Order: sequence, then structure tokens, then C-alpha cells
Amino acid sequence: MTLTKRIIPCLDVKDGRVVKGLNFESIKDAGDPVELAEKYSNEGADELVFLDISASDEQRETIKDLVRKVASVIDIPFTVGGGVKSLDDARNILLNGADKVGINTGAIKNPPIITELMELFGRQCIVVAIDAQRNYSIKKDATIFSEDDKKFWFEVFIFGGKKGTGIDAIQWAKKADHLGAGEILLTSIDKDGTKDGYDILLTKSIVDSVSIPVIASGGCGKPNDMVDVFKKTNVDAALAASIFHYETHGVKGVKSFLNEKEIPVRL
Repeated sequence: MTLTKRIIPCLDVKDGRVVKGLNFESIKDAGDPVELAEKYSNEGADELVFLDISASDEQRETIKDLVRKVASVIDIPFTVGGGVKSLDDARNILLNGADKVGINTGAIKNPPIITELMELFGRQCIVVAIDAQRNYSIKKDATIFSEDDKKFWFEVFIFGGKKGTGIDAIQWAKKADHLGAGEILLTSIDKDGTKDGYDILLTKSIVDSVSIPVIASGGCGKPNDMVDVFKKTNVDAALAASIFHYETHGVKGVKSFLNEKEIPVRL
């Protein structure tokens, strides 16, 4: 039996509103998180991701009340991330209605927390988010790629894409898998908000180096971009924001399109 590919709308939340940016900058308003969540759930989204994008940068916890309100209007799996640094942060998110916890900055700063979370809540609950960007200053021990005669590696960024870590994304993905992550949410900062398609090279490299499901994120501008990432990589899910928030395409329409292109989806 072929496993169906998941289509996941993403709510990037700042100051209680859904926002969308370009390469993690120039942020603009996209609506109310509770209304959008309910709409996507009703339209047939397979899951929903809610990222409190300024929580780590502002050194605070995720907005729990908002998480609870979103959880109350949807009936699909729900991942929440932003500002998770401890087992208590994760517990609070799960107690307020999330099914999975997303962790990025907290995991880079304290990798053993991935194992602790996995042992306490179960592997399926732990989503390690990786925000990666091309870095053209060559680093000896990194996984080096070449494109248009330029050599580069993929660097992991934290604090909502604001701070480079010097850590190689491929190596970090393998480590996160080894430590007990249940899934990787992979976002290309280079492609974020550009609407010109997912980063196929980055996505394929990460998918091929881990044994856990990977969600592709960053760059989706049209349903064909999803067809592309599903056909060219063995990614498990495609996440998108702009195409759903600004009503260029509904979840139902996107799934019908994918079905026509012979991508297995749950209709």
C-alpha cells in the first residue's frame, strides 16, 4: 500500500496574528490564526503547523491561550513550535491541545533534550525543525555541494532565522534522527516566501540522509511546486503558507491537482 503524502498549512504567528515574510524578513499580516486553522481543517488539510516565530528570539514561551483556541476548532494533528527549551515547555504545549512539539533553537543549544522529550512523550510527538541556508565560505568538515560552478554547504540557523550556528544541516539532521526525533520540518531560508518552488537539492539531501519522515517547507508558490518536490525527492509531506493564506489555492483544490498528477494524497 502506498503511503499518502501529507499537505500541511503553516501558521507563522507573531503578536497573535498569522504573518508571512520573505527569507524570514519583511513580515506582513495574513490573518487570524483561529479562523485560518478552522478553515484549513474543514478544507481537508492533513495536519497543521503553528510556529510562534518570535518566541525564541524574545526569550519567552509559546502563546498557550492561542494554541488552546486553535486546538479547539480543528480535528487534525497539530504541531506547535516556538520557544521550546525544556520538558515543561513541551508539556505545556501538549497540555494545551497540540499533538506534536516542534523544537529548533532549544535542540541546537541542548541536543540531549531531543532524547529526553522522546523518552517522555514518545518519538512520534517530537518534530525537530531545521532552518537552513546556503553558505559559500567553505568549511572543511561540512557536506559540500556545487551548483552553477559555486561551492557551498547548508548552514543551520536559529532564533527564527536570525543567527547562523556554523552547524552543517545534513550532519545535524542525522544527529537529530539518532537522538530520537520523530520527524524533521525542513525549511529553506533561501526559498522562504519566494514562491518559486522548494529547495529540491536541500530537501533530497536531508531525506536521503535520515530514516524519519521529512516535511519540506519554504518556497511553495503553486500546486506544481508540490508535485515537483514529491516527484524529485522522497519527502513525506509538503508544508505551505502563502498559497493558502492569500487564497490563491485552497487545500481541496491543491489535493485534487496532486491526485491528477498521480501523487497519492488523502482526498
